[in-house]
Amino acid sequence: MSLKVVILAAGKGTRMRSQLPKVLQPLAQKPLLQHVIDTAECLNSKSIITVIGHGADSVKSRVKGEHLSFVMQEQQLGTGHAVAQTASHISDNDTVLILYGDVPLTSLETLKDLLTLVDDTHPLALLTINLEDSSGYGRIVRNNHFQVEAIVEEKDANPDQKAIKEVNTGIMAVHGGHLKLWLSSLSSDNAQGEYYLTDIIEMCVHAGFEVHTTTPKTELEVLGVNNKAQLQDLERRYQLQQAERLMVEGATVIDASRLDIRGKLSIGQDVTIDVNVVFEGDVTLGDNVTIGANCIIKNSVIANNTTISAFSHLEEATIAENCVVGPYARLRPGTELMAEAKIGNFVETKKAKIGKGSKVNHLSYVGDTIMGNDCNIGAGTITCNYDGVNKHLTQIGDQVFIGSDTQLVAPVSIGSGATVGAGSTITKDVPMNELTLSRSKQLTIKGWVKPTKRV
Repeated sequence: MSLKVVILAAGKGTRMRSQLPKVLQPLAQKPLLQHVIDTAECLNSKSIITVIGHGADSVKSRVKGEHLSFVMQEQQLGTGHAVAQTASHISDNDTVLILYGDVPLTSLETLKDLLTLVDDTHPLALLTINLEDSSGYGRIVRNNHFQVEAIVEEKDANPDQKAIKEVNTGIMAVHGGHLKLWLSSLSSDNAQGEYYLTDIIEMCVHAGFEVHTTTPKTELEVLGVNNKAQLQDLERRYQLQQAERLMVEGATVIDASRLDIRGKLSIGQDVTIDVNVVFEGDVTLGDNVTIGANCIIKNSVIANNTTISAFSHLEEATIAENCVVGPYARLRPGTELMAEAKIGNFVETKKAKIGKGSKVNHLSYVGDTIMGNDCNIGAGTITCNYDGVNKHLTQIGDQVFIGSDTQLVAPVSIGSGATVGAGSTITKDVPMNELTLSRSKQLTIKGWVKPTKRV
């Protein structure tokens, strides 16, 4: 059998009180529906059919997947009607996995378990769960032999059925040929006047088949979202799950309730993460990395023994081992720090390669720059890289000392061993191993000797 995944994502989500379709509401900065698609892609299905309706154009433009296609449900007449829109895409020998665009955290392992329950003699399998508060869910009705007989929606349930704790999650796997047959027999004769997908369970039983069930490891896997309060609750549960995963992997998380992972975070050993840290995109932390409080790290790689101090922002940056960044530093895209480099407080870098052991300690902007090793950049230094139209490169050699409050007007090159006096505006290339300053006009002092440290 080949696998086809059907994701139901046509609903408006009125209770969200938002112009954004419900399935596009963000969880960890990714649309709910994208979470479901990403999991489905891992099942190696060659066809992921998403049923859309409200906000269809927005949904199409905001989600992506290698095997993704869309089917319109012009009228929302229930879950059975929604799945029926995909019938022409389903073959009799397919296994069809039905998922929901607002149930984002079902694990891959759970779905694989569910799929193993479907074969030629068992054409339908359900994902169910026992809840202490089962209100709002369809109840799983079983006979005296504990075999599933039907699913009864709450609005159609009698008091005894409402007391049942085992509920339908909506997620099921069905043999394609049987699914199409049962969909064609659905009726809207119920309290909602809709075509319930759940009615096919009773049809399956009446056809003489036993319905198999499995359960997820946690309730989190099957929680859906109907309003912003539920979305926020799911966000916090998800983030706590991510924090617990990090701690199992050996990280020290100072407060698991104050951590946000909005992407993929990979860590080495003995990582420490302080409070209110946000990770976005793909982030890798090496061994013995320390992230201070209130940092935002996005699409960056941070190597062993590096410290990112509080309130620092890193985006698309690569940091080598034994570096120190911050506090209050901003490393913008294209920043590369070599080993033992230091970026201090209120320093901003962009598209800058900072050499081994070099220091930009405070209140400076370094952009479009290639800097050598063991340089010292004084406070208030600016690389003037933009002429109003184009960006230009500043090149700084090894062991360069730039005095405070200096402007390096690119394109310009500072030779290795050079010293630039404080308060200078450098518009011409600076020679190696000389003192250059421009407090009145640019002047190079021939034969100048660098000061030595007093004993």
